[in-house]
Amino acid sequence: MKNSELWKETKFVFKNGILRANPNEKFVSVSSRLVANIVAKHYQENALPYFKGDLLDLGCGFSPFYSFYREQISSVTCADWAQSMHQNPQLDVICDLNEKLPFDSDTFDSILLSDVLEHIRKPEQLLNEIQRLLKKDGVLIMNVPYFYCLHEEPHDYFRYTEFALKSMISDAGLQVELLQKTGGTLEIITDLFAKNIRPIPVIGKPLCKFSQFLTWQMLKVKPILKLNQKTSAKYPLGYFLVARNIN
Repeated sequence: MKNSELWKETKFVFKNGILRANPNEKFVSVSSRLVANIVAKHYQENALPYFKGDLLDLGCGFSPFYSFYREQISSVTCADWAQSMHQNPQLDVICDLNEKLPFDSDTFDSILLSDVLEHIRKPEQLLNEIQRLLKKDGVLIMNVPYFYCLHEEPHDYFRYTEFALKSMISDAGLQVELLQKTGGTLEIITDLFAKNIRPIPVIGKPLCKFSQFLTWQMLKVKPILKLNQKTSAKYPLGYFLVARNIN
């Protein structure tokens, strides 16, 4: 990572061993706080053992997970599309993720692809490239949305079921090691409510905050959590996935 000493927390903050959404509205909008915390929770509970060696943070943005994984790795290379509006001083490589990536084969021990695959016009090609770049036994760590609003238009192309993810991963020569649904009906309804209520003057923002806070607290109640997890079979908010290069 270039200029790592200048890196600052953006979407996520990692403090006292806890990864969570940044409370600063500059980095995480009020209406996206719940979803960001859910993603953080899944990375917190599952991802850390898989970050290792030389890491490629692909579609890195401002590398929001850096403080979380940096003690686990030897090096990190940050790669993304050109960012014309907000320049990233930590960006090592500017490249088109829809084309052949400018790295040698068998280069990386781990690759992070967070909230990126839905923005890829040629997803199978990117997964094939990821397999090429991973060393044998290297891992891909990723998450994607499913029931989620359009974002970063017009570059929002796909929503993937777990069956599509498994098939695409297998076709690329990778093996799924972990695949989890990141939420169910309760989180989806709350997220839709929050995003639609937020623009209403005066009451929108308080209701937006309260609804997400209430849902977060409800999910700590085991019977509610268990029931909601059952709904994710048909109504997943998104997916968290780890795949290993077995070739």
